[in-house]
Amino acid sequence: MRLVFGLVLILGLGLAGFAVYMAKNYIQSYQNQLALERSQRAPQIETVDVAVAVKPLQYGDRIPPEAVRMVKFPKDALPEGAFTTPEALFPNGMEVHRAVRRTMEKNEAILEAKVTKPGEDAGISDQLGPGMRAFAIKVDVASGVSGFLRPGDHVDVYWTGHVRGDGVRTEGDSVGEVTKLIQTGVRLIAIDQMSDENTTRAIIARTVTVAAKPQEVAALAQAQATGRLALSLVGVRDETVAEVIEVDQRRLLGLSEVEAAPEPERNEVCTIRTRRGSEVIVSQIPCTN
Repeated sequence: MRLVFGLVLILGLGLAGFAVYMAKNYIQSYQNQLALERSQRAPQIETVDVAVAVKPLQYGDRIPPEAVRMVKFPKDALPEGAFTTPEALFPNGMEVHRAVRRTMEKNEAILEAKVTKPGEDAGISDQLGPGMRAFAIKVDVASGVSGFLRPGDHVDVYWTGHVRGDGVRTEGDSVGEVTKLIQTGVRLIAIDQMSDENTTRAIIARTVTVAAKPQEVAALAQAQATGRLALSLVGVRDETVAEVIEVDQRRLLGLSEVEAAPEPERNEVCTIRTRRGSEVIVSQIPCTN
């Protein structure tokens, strides 16, 4: 009896072990097939680390290491100028910080165009490219486009002045005044003392600062000294090239030039003088030439 009981127990344990073995193989096979299907369906995306802002950063803020974290970003969609290592963002050490040139939101990628070089402030000099100079232009409500100008906008510059008879142009009365387009697509880098391109409020400025080449600066300085300057805002997506524009009063009113009347012809008269004693007699004679 005990022998039979032992055989049954052994047989039961064998069947149970076999069932567990089969179940394990089935589950393992199912998981392998599921992983294979998922790997075939999922796209193979190569990623790289990119530095992003941990919190919102405003214009002029310094960027310490604790304000940055690295996240995975698709390599094929990597923004131009992104920092892929902390060493690239802090090349001079973690104590030398960059400053924010454009406002960034939380988890936004930090790009070279949005920050200064290590250790520099977010000032006007940082916005000047090679060979460019900053020049201030005096404006008012009318010439400054009613306060709608912002740093980063592009404007056309018009000069209005008086033309004297000798061709010299100066500021004066309206007689003989002309208005001429002297510079096109000039970039504004500051309005009064504000150079933040993310500002949204209207600014009634007294001066605007533009970035221009030295030759353009000389032309603007001469124009500002001899006449009145007015700015015209250029559209963001406007890529047209302005033609030469010059308007005076006659062109504005559509008046033609008045030709001077020809002088009447004068008959040439030739005379001779004859002295008779103390008397001088004047006589007309035919002209020979």
